[in-house]
Amino acid sequence: MEFLYNPVHWVAVATGLFVALVLYLKVPAMIAAALDARAKVIAGELDAARRLAEEAQALLAAYQRRTANAQAEIQEILAHAQAETHALAQEMQAVMAAQVEYRGKLAEEKIARAEAQAVYEVRAMAAEVAIAAARQLITARLTPEKASALVAQGIKDVGEKLH
Repeated sequence: MEFLYNPVHWVAVATGLFVALVLYLKVPAMIAAALDARAKVIAGELDAARRLAEEAQALLAAYQRRTANAQAEIQEILAHAQAETHALAQEMQAVMAAQVEYRGKLAEEKIARAEAQAVYEVRAMAAEVAIAAARQLITARLTPEKASALVAQGIKDVGEKLH
C-alpha cells in the first residue's frame, strides 16, 4: 500500500490519465488541424502578399513607363513649340521686311511726287519770270513801227505755212 501514499506514483498516474484523456479527445489531431489551418491561412496571406507585391511592381513599371512617355511627350511639345516659335519669328521678320520695303517705296514715291511738284513749280515760276522779263523788254524796246512790222511778218509767215 505504499503505492497509495507515494506522491510520485500519483503524479505518474495523473500524468498517464492526462495523456490518455488527451489522446482519447484527439487533442494532437486538433492541434495539428489548427496548426495546418493556421499554416494555410499564413500561406494564403503570403500568396496574397506576393500577388500584391507583383501588382505593385507592375503598377510601378506602368507609372515609370507613363513618366517616360510623359517626358517624351514634353520633349515633343517643347520641340514643336520651339519650331513654331522659330517659324513665327521668321514669318514676323519677313512681314517686317515687307513692311519696311513697302514704306520705303511709299517714301520714295512721295519724294518723287514732291520733287516733280517742286520742278513744276520752279518751271512755272521761271516761265512767269521769263514772261514778265520779256514783257518788260518788249514794252521798253518795241516801238509802234516795229510792232506793225512784226505783225505783218507774222501774217506773212502764217500765210506761207498754210499754203
